[in-house]
Amino acid sequence: MRPYHKVPIIDCGEPLVEIPLELFAVESPHPYEKLGAPYGDRSPYFLRKTIIDSLIAAQNNLQLRRPNWRIQIFDAYRPVAVQKFMVNYAFGEALQMAGLTEVELSPTQSQVIWEEVYKIWAEPSLDEKTPPPHSTGAAVDVTLVDDRAEIVNMGSPIDELSPASHPDYFANSPDPLAQEYQAHRQLLCDVMEKAGFKRNPREWWHFSIGDQMWAWLNNEANSSNSMVARYGRVV
Repeated sequence: MRPYHKVPIIDCGEPLVEIPLELFAVESPHPYEKLGAPYGDRSPYFLRKTIIDSLIAAQNNLQLRRPNWRIQIFDAYRPVAVQKFMVNYAFGEALQMAGLTEVELSPTQSQVIWEEVYKIWAEPSLDEKTPPPHSTGAAVDVTLVDDRAEIVNMGSPIDELSPASHPDYFANSPDPLAQEYQAHRQLLCDVMEKAGFKRNPREWWHFSIGDQMWAWLNNEANSSNSMVARYGRVV
């Protein structure tokens, strides 16, 4: 269990609705669909209705700071089946990076690699009390696109299994390029948080509203809060 799984869920019943992709930048086809992720009749470009309203507000915040820049939506709703597929895919990628194969993997090596995978990826839990954040329709992975329609360099790609994924990885570096990466990450965080989102402490790209992580982060920031999650797993 993650710390935020202690937060109770009282689902408000708000529907998943299609993201108006014409308002944002988007990668097509979807990066996980290209890998063969089993979405079935579901779409990765859906979110709860209120989350879309907040995402539009974040886009407007960005326009005030950087005219003609846009938020790029990398991933949004993710069924648990897709979560499981991507967790297994990430494990395979980590094996490859370590120069290992599953056949020759010792139990200790396997545990170490799984621990690295789960630093980024939520477990594909089917327990209604511990849903993966993206399976609630309340979490979104985003980055920025500049006024030349080029993806802004954040210093590491989305989903990278490395310490560079941590939001403040470049914060204390004297290197000018590193400071540029940090400024880009902070800009993204600023416009998203102004719209009500909270950022995953481990991932510069992951933001949510109304799920367990969002409630937990709000409660941690203010001990007088006792927020609960209003979005649970969508099946």
